[in-house]
Amino acid sequence: MIANEAEAKDWLRTLPECDAAAYARLELLVELLGVESSRQNLVSANSLNEIWQRHVVDSAQLLLHVPRETSSPWLDLGTGAGFPGLVVAALRPDCEIVLVESRGLRCEWLTKVCSALDLCNAAVLASPLEKVASREFCVISARAFAPLDRLLKLSARFSTGTTQWLLPKGRSAQQELDMLKGWNHTFHVEQSLTDKQAGIIVGGLVGKKGKKS
Repeated sequence: MIANEAEAKDWLRTLPECDAAAYARLELLVELLGVESSRQNLVSANSLNEIWQRHVVDSAQLLLHVPRETSSPWLDLGTGAGFPGLVVAALRPDCEIVLVESRGLRCEWLTKVCSALDLCNAAVLASPLEKVASREFCVISARAFAPLDRLLKLSARFSTGTTQWLLPKGRSAQQELDMLKGWNHTFHVEQSLTDKQAGIIVGGLVGKKGKKS
């Protein structure tokens, strides 16, 4: 379990995707986030002192659950301050990342950071999810976006039978999964590396839509 900022940075450096260039991009992301936080509430004030553990590595750990050869394109729902989407884009410049965010100021921030980090692989869609055109993705992630059942109803149209879903859910992970009814799925809960009480729902929907008749 990663317990502090030093351990978070050490763990990140062991990640195959985290070469010197990727680490430099993440350092700039952290710097820009600190500056922007005086303008808008991107993340909680308390978490700014633990940004590497609570946001960067918390996002980067999702790569452990994705086969490298099948990770693109990647859809990040309600990406907010850019977690996990910007972190994944910084670590995987070869992977197409689509960041969906409906709030104007957040979209301005995401676009600014993509430019500053030279993330040519990342695209920001400034739109409510309901208005995003349907398209198939290899990976779908969402961090604190919506309860599991509602999230699936909104976004199953982007999924195929092989799409990998990565849904950090904190302490509610197992409870949300236990309450899920009416979906054919292979979801299970993985332990988060950054919080012993947090879980990540990992798996997929069976078939194009996954909904039982």
